[in-house]
Amino acid sequence: MRTRPPADPPLPRGRHAAPREVVWESQRGRLLAAMAEVVASKGYGAVAVRDVIARAGVSRRTFYEHFDNKEECFLAAYDAGVASMLDAIGDAIGAAAPAGPLAVARAGTARYLDTLAANPAFARTFLVEVPAAGPAALERRARAHERFAALLATSARAAGRPAGTPGWVFRACVGAINELVRPRHGARPRDPPRPPRAARRDRDRAARRPPLTPRRVRRYPSPRARPLSSVGRALPW
Repeated sequence: MRTRPPADPPLPRGRHAAPREVVWESQRGRLLAAMAEVVASKGYGAVAVRDVIARAGVSRRTFYEHFDNKEECFLAAYDAGVASMLDAIGDAIGAAAPAGPLAVARAGTARYLDTLAANPAFARTFLVEVPAAGPAALERRARAHERFAALLATSARAAGRPAGTPGWVFRACVGAINELVRPRHGARPRDPPRPPRAARRDRDRAARRPPLTPRRVRRYPSPRARPLSSVGRALPW
Protein backbone atom coordinates (compact mmCIF):
# COMPACT_ATOMS: atom_id res chain seq x y z
CA MET A 1 0.00 0.00 0.00
CA ARG A 2 1.36 3.41 -0.97
CA THR A 3 1.49 5.94 1.83
CA ARG A 4 1.24 9.67 1.34
CA PRO A 5 4.53 11.53 1.58
CA PRO A 6 5.04 13.53 4.76
CA ALA A 7 3.71 17.06 4.62
CA ASP A 8 6.09 19.98 4.39
CA PRO A 9 7.03 21.37 7.81
CA PRO A 10 5.10 24.53 8.75
CA LEU A 11 6.83 27.79 7.99
CA PRO A 12 8.09 29.76 11.00
CA ARG A 13 6.04 32.72 12.25
CA GLY A 14 6.66 35.81 14.30
CA ARG A 15 10.14 37.30 14.44
CA HIS A 16 11.63 34.42 12.45
CA ALA A 17 8.88 34.33 9.84
CA ALA A 18 9.90 33.35 6.34
CA PRO A 19 10.00 36.02 3.62
CA ARG A 20 6.74 36.55 1.76
CA GLU A 21 8.22 35.10 -1.44
CA VAL A 22 8.96 31.83 0.38
CA VAL A 23 5.46 31.72 1.86
CA TRP A 24 3.97 32.45 -1.55
CA GLU A 25 5.88 29.63 -3.24
CA SER A 26 5.08 27.20 -0.43
CA GLN A 27 1.36 27.95 -0.65
CA ARG A 28 1.34 27.65 -4.42
CA GLY A 29 3.21 24.35 -4.36
CA ARG A 30 0.77 22.91 -1.81
CA LEU A 31 -2.20 24.03 -3.91
CA LEU A 32 -0.78 22.45 -7.07
CA ALA A 33 -0.05 19.18 -5.29
CA ALA A 34 -3.50 19.20 -3.69
CA MET A 35 -5.18 19.78 -7.04
CA ALA A 36 -3.42 16.78 -8.57
CA GLU A 37 -4.33 14.58 -5.60
CA VAL A 38 -8.04 15.43 -5.41
CA VAL A 39 -8.48 15.23 -9.20
CA ALA A 40 -6.84 11.81 -9.18
CA SER A 41 -9.19 10.57 -6.45
CA LYS A 42 -12.48 12.22 -7.48
CA GLY A 43 -12.17 13.22 -11.13
CA TYR A 44 -11.95 16.78 -12.41
CA GLY A 45 -15.68 17.30 -12.77
CA ALA A 46 -16.42 16.36 -9.14
CA VAL A 47 -13.68 18.53 -7.61
CA ALA A 48 -14.54 21.88 -6.02
CA VAL A 49 -12.30 24.59 -4.67
CA ARG A 50 -13.19 23.53 -1.13
CA ASP A 51 -11.65 20.10 -1.80
CA VAL A 52 -8.39 21.67 -2.92
CA ILE A 53 -8.03 24.08 -0.02
CA ALA A 54 -8.93 21.36 2.48
CA ARG A 55 -6.18 19.11 1.10
CA ALA A 56 -3.65 21.94 0.87
CA GLY A 57 -4.43 23.33 4.33
CA VAL A 58 -4.92 26.93 3.17
CA SER A 59 -7.80 29.36 3.25
CA ARG A 60 -10.18 30.15 0.41
CA ARG A 61 -8.76 33.66 0.34
CA THR A 62 -5.26 32.25 -0.17
CA PHE A 63 -6.49 30.13 -3.06
CA TYR A 64 -7.94 33.15 -4.88
CA GLU A 65 -4.76 35.12 -4.28
CA HIS A 66 -3.03 32.55 -6.50
CA PHE A 67 -5.72 31.49 -8.97
CA ASP A 68 -8.94 32.90 -10.40
CA ASN A 69 -10.75 29.56 -10.46
CA LYS A 70 -10.40 25.77 -10.38
CA GLU A 71 -9.47 25.54 -14.04
CA GLU A 72 -6.54 27.92 -13.70
CA CYS A 73 -5.19 25.93 -10.75
CA PHE A 74 -5.57 22.68 -12.67
CA LEU A 75 -3.72 24.05 -15.69
CA ALA A 76 -0.93 25.36 -13.48
CA ALA A 77 -0.59 21.93 -11.85
CA TYR A 78 -0.48 20.32 -15.29
CA ASP A 79 2.19 22.74 -16.51
CA ALA A 80 4.32 22.17 -13.42
CA GLY A 81 4.11 18.42 -13.81
CA VAL A 82 4.98 18.53 -17.50
CA ALA A 83 7.99 20.76 -16.83
CA SER A 84 9.29 18.38 -14.15
CA MET A 85 8.74 15.39 -16.43
CA LEU A 86 10.60 16.99 -19.33
CA ASP A 87 13.52 17.93 -17.09
CA ALA A 88 13.77 14.39 -15.75
CA ILE A 89 13.63 12.80 -19.21
CA GLY A 90 16.12 15.32 -20.60
CA ASP A 91 18.62 14.49 -17.87
CA ALA A 92 18.27 10.76 -18.52
CA ILE A 93 18.61 11.15 -22.27
CA GLY A 94 21.62 13.42 -21.98
CA ALA A 95 23.42 10.93 -19.77
CA ALA A 96 22.70 8.06 -22.17
CA ALA A 97 23.46 9.87 -25.46
CA PRO A 98 27.11 8.68 -25.76
CA ALA A 99 25.95 5.06 -25.64
CA GLY A 100 23.90 5.29 -28.84
CA PRO A 101 20.27 5.51 -29.99
CA LEU A 102 19.07 2.34 -28.29
CA ALA A 103 20.43 3.43 -24.92
CA VAL A 104 18.82 6.83 -25.36
CA ALA A 105 15.42 5.27 -26.09
CA ARG A 106 15.69 2.96 -23.12
CA ALA A 107 16.82 5.70 -20.73
CA GLY A 108 14.10 8.13 -21.78
CA THR A 109 11.34 5.53 -21.61
CA ALA A 110 12.51 4.21 -18.25
CA ARG A 111 12.64 7.70 -16.74
CA TYR A 112 9.17 8.51 -18.11
CA LEU A 113 7.64 5.36 -16.63
CA ASP A 114 9.51 5.70 -13.33
CA THR A 115 8.31 9.29 -12.93
CA LEU A 116 4.69 8.30 -13.55
CA ALA A 117 4.97 5.38 -11.12
CA ALA A 118 6.44 7.60 -8.42
CA ASN A 119 3.70 10.23 -8.88
CA PRO A 120 0.39 8.38 -9.35
CA ALA A 121 -1.73 11.49 -8.76
CA PHE A 122 0.07 13.42 -11.46
CA ALA A 123 -0.02 10.37 -13.73
CA ARG A 124 -3.80 10.28 -13.69
CA THR A 125 -4.02 14.06 -14.13
CA PHE A 126 -1.47 13.97 -16.95
CA LEU A 127 -2.94 11.02 -18.83
CA VAL A 128 -6.66 10.80 -18.07
CA GLU A 129 -8.31 13.88 -16.60
CA VAL A 130 -7.15 16.53 -19.07
CA PRO A 131 -10.09 16.14 -21.51
CA ALA A 132 -12.58 16.73 -18.69
CA ALA A 133 -11.02 20.14 -18.00
CA GLY A 134 -12.15 21.59 -21.33
CA PRO A 135 -10.65 23.12 -24.48
CA ALA A 136 -7.92 25.08 -22.71
CA ALA A 137 -6.58 21.91 -21.12
CA LEU A 138 -6.68 20.05 -24.44
CA GLU A 139 -4.70 22.85 -26.07
CA ARG A 140 -2.20 22.72 -23.21
CA ARG A 141 -1.85 18.97 -23.69
CA ALA A 142 -1.23 19.42 -27.42
CA ARG A 143 1.56 21.88 -26.67
CA ALA A 144 3.02 19.47 -24.13
CA HIS A 145 3.05 16.69 -26.73
CA GLU A 146 4.87 19.02 -29.12
CA ARG A 147 7.50 19.65 -26.46
CA PHE A 148 7.90 15.92 -25.89
CA ALA A 149 8.25 15.36 -29.63
CA ALA A 150 10.89 18.09 -29.83
CA LEU A 151 12.76 16.44 -26.97
CA LEU A 152 12.69 13.12 -28.83
CA ALA A 153 14.00 14.80 -31.97
CA THR A 154 16.83 16.45 -30.05
CA SER A 155 17.78 13.17 -28.38
CA ALA A 156 17.74 11.39 -31.74
CA ARG A 157 20.15 13.89 -33.22
CA ALA A 158 22.36 13.67 -30.16
CA ALA A 159 22.44 9.91 -30.58
CA GLY A 160 23.59 10.22 -34.20
CA ARG A 161 20.40 9.60 -36.13
CA PRO A 162 19.92 11.41 -39.50
CA ALA A 163 18.76 15.01 -39.20
CA GLY A 164 16.16 14.64 -41.97
CA THR A 165 13.68 12.54 -39.97
CA PRO A 166 10.21 14.14 -40.37
CA GLY A 167 8.69 15.76 -37.30
CA TRP A 168 5.53 13.67 -37.54
CA VAL A 169 7.58 10.58 -36.69
CA PHE A 170 8.36 11.93 -33.23
CA ARG A 171 4.81 13.19 -32.72
CA ALA A 172 3.54 9.73 -33.60
CA CYS A 173 5.91 8.22 -31.05
CA VAL A 174 4.57 10.52 -28.34
CA GLY A 175 0.97 9.66 -29.20
CA ALA A 176 1.68 5.93 -29.24
CA ILE A 177 3.43 6.02 -25.86
CA ASN A 178 0.56 8.03 -24.38
CA GLU A 179 -2.04 5.54 -25.64
CA LEU A 180 -0.08 2.57 -24.33
CA VAL A 181 0.38 3.99 -20.84
CA ARG A 182 -2.99 5.70 -20.33
CA PRO A 183 -5.18 2.60 -19.73
CA ARG A 184 -3.09 1.64 -16.69
CA HIS A 185 -4.13 4.89 -14.99
CA GLY A 186 -7.68 5.15 -16.29
CA ALA A 187 -9.65 3.47 -13.51
CA ARG A 188 -10.07 4.99 -10.08
CA PRO A 189 -10.21 2.69 -7.06
CA ARG A 190 -13.59 1.02 -6.68
CA ASP A 191 -15.94 1.94 -3.86
CA PRO A 192 -15.42 -0.21 -0.76
CA PRO A 193 -17.90 -3.09 -0.34
CA ARG A 194 -20.96 -2.40 1.78
CA PRO A 195 -20.92 -3.82 5.32
CA PRO A 196 -22.71 -7.17 5.75
CA ARG A 197 -25.57 -5.61 7.73
CA ALA A 198 -26.22 -2.97 5.06
CA ALA A 199 -26.07 -5.55 2.28
CA ARG A 200 -28.53 -7.80 4.17
CA ARG A 201 -30.87 -4.85 4.65
CA ASP A 202 -30.79 -4.12 0.92
CA ARG A 203 -31.69 -7.73 0.13
CA ASP A 204 -34.61 -7.66 2.61
CA ARG A 205 -35.98 -4.50 1.04
CA ALA A 206 -35.76 -5.99 -2.42
CA ALA A 207 -37.57 -9.14 -1.23
CA ARG A 208 -40.46 -7.09 0.22
CA ARG A 209 -41.15 -5.23 -3.00
CA PRO A 210 -44.30 -6.40 -4.84
CA PRO A 211 -43.60 -8.28 -8.06
CA LEU A 212 -43.96 -6.42 -11.28
CA THR A 213 -47.11 -7.31 -13.20
CA PRO A 214 -47.08 -7.23 -16.98
CA ARG A 215 -49.20 -4.50 -18.53
CA ARG A 216 -51.12 -4.74 -21.74
CA VAL A 217 -49.14 -2.98 -24.42
CA ARG A 218 -51.08 -1.36 -27.19
CA ARG A 219 -49.58 -2.30 -30.50
CA TYR A 220 -49.22 0.30 -33.18
CA PRO A 221 -48.58 -0.54 -36.81
CA SER A 222 -44.92 -0.16 -37.68
CA PRO A 223 -44.13 2.58 -40.19
CA ARG A 224 -43.77 1.48 -43.75
CA ALA A 225 -40.16 0.70 -44.53
CA ARG A 226 -38.56 2.66 -47.31
CA PRO A 227 -37.19 0.61 -50.20
CA LEU A 228 -33.43 0.39 -50.38
CA SER A 229 -33.41 2.08 -53.74
CA SER A 230 -34.94 5.28 -52.31
CA VAL A 231 -32.53 5.23 -49.38
CA GLY A 232 -29.64 4.93 -51.77
CA ARG A 233 -30.84 7.86 -53.83
CA ALA A 234 -31.01 10.00 -50.66
CA LEU A 235 -27.33 9.43 -49.84
CA PRO A 236 -24.82 11.99 -51.10
CA TRP A 237 -22.52 9.47 -52.80
